[in-house]
Amino acid sequence: MIYNLFPTILFMLFSFSTSKTNLSESSDVKPVVYAKTVESSVEAKIELAYNNLHSDKFALPKLESFAEALKGYYSLKEKGLIKKDILTLIDFSLSSNTKRLWVIDLVTGDILFHSLVAHGRNTGNEFASNFSNSAESYKSSLGFYATGEIYNGKHGMSLKLDGLEKGVNDNARARGVVMHAADYVSNSFIKNNHRLGRSQGCPAVPVELSKDIISAIKNKSCFFIYHPSRASKFGTESIS
Repeated sequence: MIYNLFPTILFMLFSFSTSKTNLSESSDVKPVVYAKTVESSVEAKIELAYNNLHSDKFALPKLESFAEALKGYYSLKEKGLIKKDILTLIDFSLSSNTKRLWVIDLVTGDILFHSLVAHGRNTGNEFASNFSNSAESYKSSLGFYATGEIYNGKHGMSLKLDGLEKGVNDNARARGVVMHAADYVSNSFIKNNHRLGRSQGCPAVPVELSKDIISAIKNKSCFFIYHPSRASKFGTESIS
């Protein structure tokens, strides 16, 4: 009788030991797997949005800059700091001799505008490399902005910008950093000077596009100036 029970007891002990080990391993692994799943989900959403951009007419932005812009857009939209589903992305990792501004309708995926855009005269020559939030620096400021109201200034129809990142661009309105038209933002200027013209820190755009771009992005849309030298403080937590 004892010999008959012995295999059963061994089997029960082995099963309990295995279950306990598996439970321990499961509790250790679960958070790691969950974190990877969330990360993968966010990356998948960004990649899907990127692949759904309509690029028949215009070149696409780089995925890296678009990803940073989209993460910030979601965060700002959740906080109520922006209202529109329009994203303006400026990629200052690119040469000023190339079109490095995109205006994107995030509902339809349409690229509304793809344009040249100037950086500040003390930010660099052809390439932007030095940035500032200080008055009289004549440098561009990176990061996320909310577009403001239209006004008529010395450059004609212009758009005020409110910097949303403390210490990075929050002096934009006080500095008079706005979007405006400039005749030095043109292919003819590039041809004659081997680089685009530069501003006093404003993201100036071509005269022929300025009114249409400003009208499309005014009043609380997301405006982002990207450079790989810094990561935005806005993360992925609000992408759902």
